[in-house]
Amino acid sequence: MDTRVGLSVILGTGPLGLAVARQLSSRGQQFRVVSRTADASLPAGAEFLAANVADPAEARRACSGAAVVYHCANPPYQLWPKLHPPLMAAIIEGASAAHAKLIFGDNLYAYGPVDGTLTEDLPYRATGPNGRTRAQLATTLISAHKEGRVRAAIGRGSDFFGPHARQSLVADGVFARALAGKPAQLLGNPDLPHSVTYIDDFGRALVTLGEREDALGDVWHVPNAPAVPLRRFVEMVFAVMDRPPSIQVVPRPILSLLALFNPMLRAVVEQLYQSDRPWIVDSSKFERAFGWKATPLEGSIPATAAWFKEHARL
Repeated sequence: MDTRVGLSVILGTGPLGLAVARQLSSRGQQFRVVSRTADASLPAGAEFLAANVADPAEARRACSGAAVVYHCANPPYQLWPKLHPPLMAAIIEGASAAHAKLIFGDNLYAYGPVDGTLTEDLPYRATGPNGRTRAQLATTLISAHKEGRVRAAIGRGSDFFGPHARQSLVADGVFARALAGKPAQLLGNPDLPHSVTYIDDFGRALVTLGEREDALGDVWHVPNAPAVPLRRFVEMVFAVMDRPPSIQVVPRPILSLLALFNPMLRAVVEQLYQSDRPWIVDSSKFERAFGWKATPLEGSIPATAAWFKEHARL
């Protein structure tokens, strides 16, 4: 295990970037958070730097002095194919110039539709633009590692929930609606098991990868609690919110029709295959290598509900 502690740089202030920041703050580590604009949600001890890391010169400036760089930056969902590849190229250049490790917070889109359990050795068979983009990013980063241009690892999570996580299958559509006394909104079949990722476990996992030399050059599924049907997940959320459970499944034809006029929804429709089959992510490789498992749903759901209650939108 690499016990040396240096400057960590977090690129992006979305839910995952903030989760990494909370993890580093809790450890008393030195870290810099980089985004185009400051975020009031940054934890104590954060150094903030305003920069556009899609620009290679800005990425080099942002990564200067770093021992580890956490790539948690995301362009708008519908613009991934256009904006993500040059963003990754600039960040690789920035981390390389700093001689820093580069840890990428990824999702599962690269695999495409999968029948069976998702493991890290699956081929990349994405069928849509965003999935193919994710496959391209992973291939680019691992190739850069193999070529010696940067030392890198990838951590992949499923649909996530937790503090600041709103735009996800199991975020606003479940927690916020339960709090408001509305039915949860889901896609696909709610009675199929579906792995979900607690955002604080995701953040902890990326920091773990940044600490360990033996993590580099590889892809890791971050720890997830055992998969349950989304109906059961909703029941657990509504119970914590002291509400009777209620589910509203968005009909696929309506979603597809709306997607004709909405680029964001077109990107959502691309991933509907995840909701019409069991979606079970195997994170045992990470758990065996690094010795810890995900927070049980019995702990992560109440913690997330408490955050939503504290940050209820009026």
